[in-house]
Amino acid sequence: MRAIELQAPGGIENLRLVERPMPEPGGQEILVRVKASAVNYRDVEIARGSYHTNFTLPLVLLSDGVGEVVAVGAGVSRFTVGDRVCGTFWQRWVGGSFVMAEASYQRGGPVDGMLSEFARLDEQAAVLAPAHLSDVEAATLACAGVTAWHALFTEGNLKPGETVLSLGTGGVSMFALQFARAAGARVMITSSSDEKLARAKELGAHDGINYRDNPDWASVVLALTGERGADHIMEVGGPQSFAQSLKAAARCAQINVIGYLGGSEGSINPLDIFRRQVRARGIPVGSRESFEAMNRAIAVNGLRPVIDTVFPWQKAAEALRYLEHGSPFGKVVLDHMQ
Repeated sequence: MRAIELQAPGGIENLRLVERPMPEPGGQEILVRVKASAVNYRDVEIARGSYHTNFTLPLVLLSDGVGEVVAVGAGVSRFTVGDRVCGTFWQRWVGGSFVMAEASYQRGGPVDGMLSEFARLDEQAAVLAPAHLSDVEAATLACAGVTAWHALFTEGNLKPGETVLSLGTGGVSMFALQFARAAGARVMITSSSDEKLARAKELGAHDGINYRDNPDWASVVLALTGERGADHIMEVGGPQSFAQSLKAAARCAQINVIGYLGGSEGSINPLDIFRRQVRARGIPVGSRESFEAMNRAIAVNGLRPVIDTVFPWQKAAEALRYLEHGSPFGKVVLDHMQ
């Protein structure tokens, strides 16, 4: 089978299309023909060698993907040939707290990912894809979708009428917008683009804040909420934006720390957390249990992931560069059937 390997650290140019032996499913494993996959900033960082963990190379990247089960190993009971499934990011985090996750079983590093024609998955590390979604749409769910769901519902216990502030218009932020809107929450979106804010409002955002026009965007959040602030904040900017997220937070708010697109350097005054009694937590994607709950909600509400751009899978390097240097509205996806 064909796969794209990262053969050396230090740059996206080190990706190579190679031939690998066809994998065979072992006990309680399934073999999936990959139909589509999706890229995340984690993949960019692994490729350029700036990720916080070094993995053994060569490595097949991409944590997200969907495919058709073409073979099953002995003892498989969760799936049959012909099922359409998404792989999970955490191979052994079925449910419960993050204590149950094992760092050595993350798909896309250190475990080979979905950037290949076929993928071998443990049957406990896969879920049925929502039937109404296309392959390209279903490929986006495993990281960005589950991260937003896990933050707002598994951990956040989001309630109707609460306010969700989602920073930016990337994959996690757009999923958060859709999930929160479906749950009856008020959603606020930030962006440097009025065009993107208008598109976010078409998807259901109640308020849009241009942070380039309003550098003190936290004050705008407070003004729009009658000085109350946001109850749930999807923090993707890192230390540079965290101070403003704290300022924009309601008392006893929840700040979900997801990324650091604004950089990894900065200072945070812990007294600001104390004064507002804010709960700040890291969101490490989520468990299979969260994935399955999210898929039920997606099906019931007829939600469809927001797709920015679709590349043929052989152009994975081009897709990673686009994600690295662009500012996508939603997810960047690879079509393995092109």
